[in-house]
Parts: sequence; structure tokens; C-alpha cells
Amino acid sequence: MYAKTATGHTTAAAEGDTVVLLIGMRVNHFWAVHQWVPVFYAMLRMLRELAADPDRGLLGRILLTASPRTYYVVQYWESKEKLYAYAAAPDAFHHKAWGIANRKQRAGRLRGHVGLWHETYIAPEGSYESIYFDMPPFGLAAATGSLPVESRGRRAAQRLAHRSESGSSAARP
Repeated sequence: MYAKTATGHTTAAAEGDTVVLLIGMRVNHFWAVHQWVPVFYAMLRMLRELAADPDRGLLGRILLTASPRTYYVVQYWESKEKLYAYAAAPDAFHHKAWGIANRKQRAGRLRGHVGLWHETYIAPEGSYESIYFDMPPFGLAAATGSLPVESRGRRAAQRLAHRSESGSSAARP
């Protein structure tokens, strides 16, 4: 299934602060399939879990590859509080996966076959903008909806100056 292309210029409908999490893995040794395949599937399982429960706060995500070794997900979250809550939730698969990784590390059973990383960015309202041309909703626009660019301004400076009416501190669809 493909998203319908929006013709012309559009922008993301994000309101308030935008929370972006980049999270991924790097295959350090391709031959250690038994080490990195479970990590990759764990990443997919967490994404399915989040998609099944929108109240957890994940607005949207994009699975990308930087090279044959590096895979990552760009995630857009409703708030940093919801991101923190998911990361620490005892009922979430993330909690179980990190428990397994921590036990393996303490036992000296991690051998550097796969690397893990994440970066979190919180962009305050007025510190981000977007523009898409003849694109289906992508990235932030896929997570929060899209608008005709004129509703926020044709120029980046105009879009950066946009302030939501509610003054909310989290991205909303």
C-alpha cells in the first residue's frame, strides 16, 4: 500500500515541541548472525507493540538504513514524558530486551558483534520547519499530518515563526 502523493508544496502540521528519537543498530560482524538478527527482530517487535497501542505516544516512524551494516528508526513522539514512560514501562518489550542485554553484558557474553545507539532531540516550537514538494506525507508530516505550505508560510523563516494557538508543549497530530 502506498501513500497518496500530495501535489505542490506542503508542510508538517506539527504543533508545539517536537520529540525525535533516532535509534538503531550496527552489525559489526556479519558472520555472527545469531547475535544481530535477534536485535533486529527486537527492534521490529517494539515498533509493532507501539503501533498497537497509540496511547504510548509514538506518532510515527521511519525505518532506514545508513549502510549494509547500520539500520535505524527515526521516531516522532507525542512528548518526552511518553518516550521516557515507554522506555521504563515494565510491561513493554523494551524493558525485557534491555534486561536481557544488561544480563549478557554483566555475564561477559557480549562480544561486540552488534552495536546499539540512540539519540533524542527535543525541538521547541519555533525551532523546526519542514517543506515537501510532490511527496506523500513523509517524516514529521507522516507523523503529524500535512498542510498546504501557505498555511505556515512559503519561506522557512515564516514556518519557523509559526506558533500554535494552544501553546502546547508536545507535537500533536
